[in-house]
Amino acid sequence: MSILRPEVDRPGDDRAEKEPRAGARPRRGSGAGTRPRGERRTDGQTPAGARARTRTRTGVGPRTGARPGAGAREGERAGPGSPEAARAGAPARIVAFAGRTLRGEWEGIVVDPLRRLRRRGPAALLLAFVACGGVIFFHAIAQRPAGATAVRILGGVQGDLPLWLALLRTPVSLYVPALDLPVWAGITQLFLAFALAELALGRARTLAVAYAATLAGTLTVRVLIAMGPDRWGVGLPPETAQVLDTGPSAAVVGLFTYLSVVRRAPVVFTLTGGSMVVESLAKPNLAGREHLIAVGAALVLGLLHGQGGRLRRLLPGVRASAQVRGSA
Repeated sequence: MSILRPEVDRPGDDRAEKEPRAGARPRRGSGAGTRPRGERRTDGQTPAGARARTRTRTGVGPRTGARPGAGAREGERAGPGSPEAARAGAPARIVAFAGRTLRGEWEGIVVDPLRRLRRRGPAALLLAFVACGGVIFFHAIAQRPAGATAVRILGGVQGDLPLWLALLRTPVSLYVPALDLPVWAGITQLFLAFALAELALGRARTLAVAYAATLAGTLTVRVLIAMGPDRWGVGLPPETAQVLDTGPSAAVVGLFTYLSVVRRAPVVFTLTGGSMVVESLAKPNLAGREHLIAVGAALVLGLLHGQGGRLRRLLPGVRASAQVRGSA
């Protein structure tokens, strides 16, 4: 047993002094507390890296005399909202809009009716088959003199007929083909118009629109004949009253117009209405006037489509206000 002197250090004390405890702050001036290269020094001198970062933050390049904010203004001029970018993206937006429009029309005019046809079967095209069969039947009968007389008595409509007789023959005149038009060329249009309308609108509404378009043409023609050819350039000469006014063409034009308005198909509407305008200008006869009238009547009916519920909701309020006024 030996007595150690107090001034003699124990083994391991030197190591404890050299290795600081965990979490202890390094002493100033030691190697562990020195700052990394590139940071600001305490002696007032700034390293080159810090000066470069300072120039970058202020917007001035390291060795250029560019004005502050010039790069930002150039970026704004070439940004997404700039006029140059708007002009460059205009064709792409037009193409995208046209694609969306055509896709919407394809879905509403073709795809949706085909889905209903697959779900309901060929029975959903009953009205289209009846219309085409009626036109073919009356065309076959009219090939003989006796049959032509019968067709004229049943469905022949003229402007000089009494109004009650013209109204009585108008439903049959839908299936009587026009004499100056090839019947087989119009069968395809007739079938497509009635088939698409029957699948999309139903039989009752299809018949109502077809009859309304035909009746509007028949009645308005009488007004145009009464006006005469010298009145505003839309009237018809008196001899037009003796022309046979038959055929399903007004119903076909009216159905396509109504369907394009209800299903929001501007391309179909433009093709239908534009072709009728061109026909009326190129050949200003009775058929051209009736087709324009059918387009106008179907357009009004299409714009009024779906307004019945709104009118029914407004009627109770109108009736209540009328009762309040009557009681007052």
